[in-house]
Amino acid sequence: MTVRRAFGIARIIFAAVCAVSLVFRLRWGLGSVTATPENFFSYLTIQSNIAYLIVTLIAAVVAFRTADDPRWLSISRATVLSMTLSAGVVFGFLIQQAGARGFRIDVPWSDQILHFWLTAFSLLEWYAAPGRHRVPWRIILIVIAYTVLWGVFTLIRGSIVGWYPYFFLDPQQVGSFAQFALYSGIALTTFSAVCSGVVGVSRTTPLATRIQARVEASARPQR
Repeated sequence: MTVRRAFGIARIIFAAVCAVSLVFRLRWGLGSVTATPENFFSYLTIQSNIAYLIVTLIAAVVAFRTADDPRWLSISRATVLSMTLSAGVVFGFLIQQAGARGFRIDVPWSDQILHFWLTAFSLLEWYAAPGRHRVPWRIILIVIAYTVLWGVFTLIRGSIVGWYPYFFLDPQQVGSFAQFALYSGIALTTFSAVCSGVVGVSRTTPLATRIQARVEASARPQR
């Protein structure tokens, strides 16, 4: 088995874990009085993980068929990974803030996987897997634009249905516009910083490629 195919199998496993976690999270969430399928799919985390599932499955198929990912796939993977990683960081911050404010946030195993474990392993795979391309810095604008559009849509929808996926978007839970702006600024800064890191990693030689080069160099006969 080649290294490329091994990473293809890893991507299939990641996609399967993501799918199972999404299904469990939906079933768990429907036990809440405010939970509806519409609300479930309104979470930025859920949207980004659905995109992650699709892109990772495509990347797995490509890994079995070609030695390198096409450039558009590297861009797509970097964009989606930036979203899922950022959502995990923001979610951790929200948990901390909710505890400080006396709000309860339950974190089932599915949320732990989607926000933390899966993203951590995916970042490691992004760093190590051969075949990725250098990603342009402009994808930061794509990530920020999507996040802002999602936020605007969420505010409009929340004012209509009376429900918000995160407390800092809810006028009833945020004391002032300044506080809302602060939390929003922290979130956007986090998304920008995380995406910058993902792009930066894409501009390094994959770990697996470096290891393979060293092995091949050591196997050459010495003169």
